[in-house]
Amino acid sequence: MPHTENILPGGRYAVVSCHVERPLDDGVWERFAALQARRPGGFRIAALMRPPDGGEDEVAWLGRARAAAERGPLGLHTHWTSPDHARPTGGDPAARVREQAEWLRSRGLDVALFCGGGWYTDVAVAEALAELGYADCTATAFRPSYLAADAPRLGVGEPCYVELPSGRRLLELPTTHSLGMLARRILLPYGGSIVHAYFHDTDLVDSFRRTALLAALASLGARRRQTDLTELQRGIRPVKTMSFANSRG
Repeated sequence: MPHTENILPGGRYAVVSCHVERPLDDGVWERFAALQARRPGGFRIAALMRPPDGGEDEVAWLGRARAAAERGPLGLHTHWTSPDHARPTGGDPAARVREQAEWLRSRGLDVALFCGGGWYTDVAVAEALAELGYADCTATAFRPSYLAADAPRLGVGEPCYVELPSGRRLLELPTTHSLGMLARRILLPYGGSIVHAYFHDTDLVDSFRRTALLAALASLGARRRQTDLTELQRGIRPVKTMSFANSRG
Protein backbone atom coordinates (compact mmCIF):
# COMPACT_ATOMS: atom_id res chain seq x y z
CA MET A 1 0.00 0.00 0.00
CA PRO A 2 1.23 3.55 -0.65
CA HIS A 3 2.51 5.62 2.22
CA THR A 4 0.00 8.45 2.51
CA GLU A 5 0.68 9.90 5.95
CA ASN A 6 2.72 12.69 4.36
CA ILE A 7 -0.45 14.13 2.90
CA LEU A 8 -3.38 13.06 5.07
CA PRO A 9 -3.49 11.29 8.42
CA GLY A 10 -5.30 8.01 8.02
CA GLY A 11 -4.60 7.85 4.30
CA ARG A 12 -8.18 7.60 3.00
CA TYR A 13 -8.93 10.50 0.72
CA ALA A 14 -10.16 11.52 -2.70
CA VAL A 15 -9.34 13.72 -5.67
CA VAL A 16 -11.41 14.70 -8.70
CA SER A 17 -10.38 15.57 -12.24
CA CYS A 18 -12.16 16.59 -15.42
CA HIS A 19 -11.02 15.77 -18.94
CA VAL A 20 -11.65 19.13 -20.57
CA GLU A 21 -11.98 18.11 -24.21
CA ARG A 22 -14.12 20.99 -25.53
CA PRO A 23 -12.50 24.01 -23.88
CA LEU A 24 -13.58 26.40 -26.65
CA ASP A 25 -17.23 25.37 -26.71
CA ASP A 26 -18.83 28.27 -24.84
CA GLY A 27 -21.74 26.29 -23.44
CA VAL A 28 -19.59 23.39 -22.23
CA TRP A 29 -16.96 25.71 -20.79
CA GLU A 30 -19.48 27.84 -18.89
CA ARG A 31 -20.86 24.75 -17.18
CA PHE A 32 -17.41 23.46 -16.29
CA ALA A 33 -16.18 26.82 -15.00
CA ALA A 34 -19.28 27.17 -12.82
CA LEU A 35 -18.85 23.66 -11.44
CA GLN A 36 -15.17 24.17 -10.72
CA ALA A 37 -15.94 27.42 -8.88
CA ARG A 38 -18.75 25.70 -6.93
CA ARG A 39 -16.39 22.98 -5.61
CA PRO A 40 -19.03 20.26 -5.15
CA GLY A 41 -18.22 17.96 -2.25
CA GLY A 42 -15.48 20.39 -1.25
CA PHE A 43 -13.20 19.32 -4.12
CA ARG A 44 -10.79 21.51 -6.07
CA ILE A 45 -11.39 19.88 -9.44
CA ALA A 46 -8.34 19.46 -11.66
CA ALA A 47 -8.78 20.64 -15.24
CA LEU A 48 -6.87 18.24 -17.49
CA MET A 49 -7.17 20.23 -20.70
CA ARG A 50 -6.77 19.31 -24.35
CA PRO A 51 -4.57 21.99 -25.96
CA PRO A 52 -5.77 23.92 -29.02
CA ASP A 53 -5.36 22.06 -32.29
CA GLY A 54 -6.06 22.58 -35.98
CA GLY A 55 -6.40 26.36 -35.99
CA GLU A 56 -8.37 26.64 -32.73
CA ASP A 57 -8.18 30.00 -30.95
CA GLU A 58 -5.03 29.93 -28.81
CA VAL A 59 -5.71 33.25 -27.12
CA ALA A 60 -9.16 32.17 -25.92
CA TRP A 61 -7.77 28.79 -24.83
CA LEU A 62 -5.01 30.39 -22.77
CA GLY A 63 -7.45 32.71 -21.05
CA ARG A 64 -9.64 29.80 -20.05
CA ALA A 65 -6.68 27.67 -18.95
CA ARG A 66 -5.38 30.45 -16.72
CA ALA A 67 -8.83 30.90 -15.20
CA ALA A 68 -9.09 27.17 -14.55
CA ALA A 69 -5.65 27.18 -12.91
CA GLU A 70 -6.89 29.76 -10.39
CA ARG A 71 -9.71 27.44 -9.34
CA GLY A 72 -7.83 24.13 -9.21
CA PRO A 73 -4.90 22.13 -10.57
CA LEU A 74 -4.16 22.37 -14.29
CA GLY A 75 -2.93 19.45 -16.38
CA LEU A 76 -2.28 18.33 -19.94
CA HIS A 77 -4.72 15.98 -21.67
CA THR A 78 -3.25 14.97 -25.01
CA HIS A 79 -5.46 13.89 -27.87
CA TRP A 80 -3.12 12.05 -30.18
CA THR A 81 -4.95 12.28 -33.52
CA SER A 82 -7.44 15.17 -33.46
CA PRO A 83 -9.81 16.98 -31.09
CA ASP A 84 -12.39 14.26 -31.73
CA HIS A 85 -10.03 11.27 -31.89
CA ALA A 86 -8.16 10.62 -28.66
CA ARG A 87 -5.96 7.60 -29.36
CA PRO A 88 -3.06 7.75 -31.84
CA THR A 89 -3.41 6.55 -35.41
CA GLY A 90 0.17 7.36 -36.40
CA GLY A 91 3.01 9.76 -35.78
CA ASP A 92 5.18 9.91 -32.66
CA PRO A 93 3.05 10.09 -29.48
CA ALA A 94 6.00 10.95 -27.22
CA ALA A 95 7.04 13.81 -29.52
CA ARG A 96 3.48 15.17 -29.35
CA VAL A 97 3.64 15.19 -25.54
CA ARG A 98 6.95 17.04 -25.57
CA GLU A 99 5.65 19.54 -28.13
CA GLN A 100 2.51 20.30 -26.14
CA ALA A 101 4.41 20.50 -22.85
CA GLU A 102 6.85 22.99 -24.37
CA TRP A 103 3.96 25.02 -25.78
CA LEU A 104 2.38 25.25 -22.33
CA ARG A 105 5.69 26.14 -20.68
CA SER A 106 6.45 28.84 -23.26
CA ARG A 107 3.07 30.44 -22.48
CA GLY A 108 3.87 30.60 -18.78
CA LEU A 109 1.59 27.77 -17.66
CA ASP A 110 2.95 25.69 -14.78
CA VAL A 111 1.74 22.18 -15.61
CA ALA A 112 2.94 18.94 -14.03
CA LEU A 113 -0.06 16.60 -14.44
CA PHE A 114 -0.90 14.46 -17.44
CA CYS A 115 -3.59 12.10 -18.69
CA GLY A 116 -3.38 10.52 -22.11
CA GLY A 117 -6.44 10.70 -24.33
CA GLY A 118 -8.23 7.39 -24.66
CA TRP A 119 -6.07 6.12 -21.78
CA TYR A 120 -3.22 5.63 -24.24
CA THR A 121 0.39 5.35 -23.17
CA ASP A 122 3.55 3.58 -24.24
CA VAL A 123 7.06 3.38 -22.86
CA ALA A 124 8.31 6.37 -24.91
CA VAL A 125 5.42 8.51 -23.64
CA ALA A 126 6.16 7.43 -20.07
CA GLU A 127 9.85 8.31 -20.52
CA ALA A 128 8.87 11.75 -21.84
CA LEU A 129 6.62 12.38 -18.85
CA ALA A 130 9.34 11.34 -16.41
CA GLU A 131 11.82 13.66 -18.13
CA LEU A 132 9.33 16.51 -17.84
CA GLY A 133 8.71 15.84 -14.14
CA TYR A 134 5.01 15.19 -14.69
CA ALA A 135 2.80 12.90 -12.62
CA ASP A 136 0.68 10.62 -14.76
CA CYS A 137 -3.02 9.86 -14.34
CA THR A 138 -3.38 7.68 -17.44
CA ALA A 139 -3.32 4.36 -15.62
CA THR A 140 -6.73 3.12 -14.54
CA ALA A 141 -7.97 0.74 -11.86
CA PHE A 142 -10.58 -0.46 -14.38
CA ARG A 143 -10.39 -1.60 -17.99
CA PRO A 144 -12.36 0.79 -20.25
CA SER A 145 -14.92 -1.37 -22.02
CA TYR A 146 -14.33 0.16 -25.45
CA LEU A 147 -10.65 -0.80 -25.59
CA ALA A 148 -9.49 -3.91 -27.41
CA ALA A 149 -7.81 -6.55 -25.28
CA ASP A 150 -4.39 -5.70 -26.73
CA ALA A 151 -4.81 -1.90 -26.64
CA PRO A 152 -1.80 -0.19 -25.00
CA ARG A 153 -2.71 1.02 -21.51
CA LEU A 154 -1.59 0.81 -17.88
CA GLY A 155 -3.59 -0.99 -15.22
CA VAL A 156 -2.80 0.28 -11.71
CA GLY A 157 -5.05 0.39 -8.66
CA GLU A 158 -3.05 2.57 -6.25
CA PRO A 159 -0.44 5.32 -6.60
CA CYS A 160 2.96 3.88 -7.34
CA TYR A 161 6.20 4.55 -9.14
CA VAL A 162 6.57 3.00 -12.58
CA GLU A 163 10.17 2.03 -13.27
CA LEU A 164 11.22 2.73 -16.85
CA PRO A 165 13.94 1.17 -19.04
CA SER A 166 16.06 4.33 -18.69
CA GLY A 167 16.11 3.93 -14.92
CA ARG A 168 13.79 6.88 -14.38
CA ARG A 169 10.66 6.52 -12.27
CA LEU A 170 7.28 7.95 -13.21
CA LEU A 171 4.83 8.84 -10.44
CA GLU A 172 1.52 7.22 -11.32
CA LEU A 173 -1.67 8.63 -9.78
CA PRO A 174 -4.20 6.28 -11.36
CA THR A 175 -7.76 7.13 -12.17
CA THR A 176 -9.99 4.78 -10.17
CA HIS A 177 -13.63 5.76 -10.78
CA SER A 178 -15.62 7.00 -13.74
CA LEU A 179 -18.77 9.04 -13.19
CA GLY A 180 -20.92 5.92 -13.57
CA MET A 181 -18.79 3.93 -11.14
CA LEU A 182 -18.87 6.77 -8.63
CA ALA A 183 -22.65 7.17 -8.86
CA ARG A 184 -23.23 3.45 -8.34
CA ARG A 185 -21.27 3.59 -5.07
CA ILE A 186 -23.14 6.47 -3.45
CA LEU A 187 -24.45 4.14 -0.74
CA LEU A 188 -21.56 1.65 -0.83
CA PRO A 189 -18.03 1.79 0.63
CA TYR A 190 -15.12 2.75 -1.58
CA GLY A 191 -12.20 0.38 -1.88
CA GLY A 192 -8.58 1.42 -1.56
CA SER A 193 -6.92 4.29 0.21
CA ILE A 194 -7.38 6.72 -2.68
CA VAL A 195 -10.36 7.50 -4.88
CA HIS A 196 -9.51 9.41 -8.04
CA ALA A 197 -12.80 10.17 -9.76
CA TYR A 198 -12.96 11.67 -13.22
CA PHE A 199 -15.60 12.96 -15.61
CA HIS A 200 -15.71 14.71 -18.98
CA ASP A 201 -16.67 18.32 -19.46
CA THR A 202 -19.33 17.15 -21.93
CA ASP A 203 -21.04 15.20 -19.11
CA LEU A 204 -22.20 18.56 -17.80
CA VAL A 205 -24.35 19.23 -20.87
CA ASP A 206 -26.64 16.31 -20.02
CA SER A 207 -28.88 17.24 -17.08
CA PHE A 208 -29.13 13.64 -15.84
CA ARG A 209 -25.35 13.13 -15.83
CA ARG A 210 -24.79 16.56 -14.28
CA THR A 211 -27.21 15.78 -11.45
CA ALA A 212 -25.62 12.36 -10.92
CA LEU A 213 -22.17 13.95 -10.74
CA LEU A 214 -23.23 16.52 -8.14
CA ALA A 215 -24.82 13.84 -5.97
CA ALA A 216 -21.84 11.51 -6.31
CA LEU A 217 -19.31 14.20 -5.42
CA ALA A 218 -21.36 15.31 -2.42
CA SER A 219 -21.38 11.71 -1.19
CA LEU A 220 -17.69 11.23 -1.89
CA GLY A 221 -16.76 14.45 -0.11
CA ALA A 222 -18.78 13.45 2.94
CA ARG A 223 -17.02 10.10 3.24
CA ARG A 224 -13.45 10.89 2.21
CA ARG A 225 -11.03 13.63 3.10
CA GLN A 226 -10.68 15.96 0.15
CA THR A 227 -7.40 16.90 -1.46
CA ASP A 228 -6.44 17.68 -5.04
CA LEU A 229 -4.07 16.24 -7.62
CA THR A 230 -1.37 18.86 -7.06
CA GLU A 231 -1.29 18.22 -3.32
CA LEU A 232 -1.35 14.48 -3.96
CA GLN A 233 1.60 14.78 -6.32
CA ARG A 234 3.55 16.84 -3.80
CA GLY A 235 2.71 14.88 -0.69
CA ILE A 236 2.45 11.19 -1.49
CA ARG A 237 5.45 8.88 -1.36
CA PRO A 238 4.38 5.47 -2.67
CA VAL A 239 6.28 2.48 -1.36
CA LYS A 240 5.30 0.33 -4.33
CA THR A 241 7.30 0.36 -7.56
CA MET A 242 6.24 -1.54 -10.69
CA SER A 243 8.10 -2.09 -13.90
CA PHE A 244 6.44 -0.61 -16.96
CA ALA A 245 6.03 -4.07 -18.42
CA ASN A 246 4.26 -5.36 -15.32
CA SER A 247 1.87 -2.41 -15.23
CA ARG A 248 0.56 -3.02 -18.74
CA GLY A 249 -3.17 -3.62 -18.39
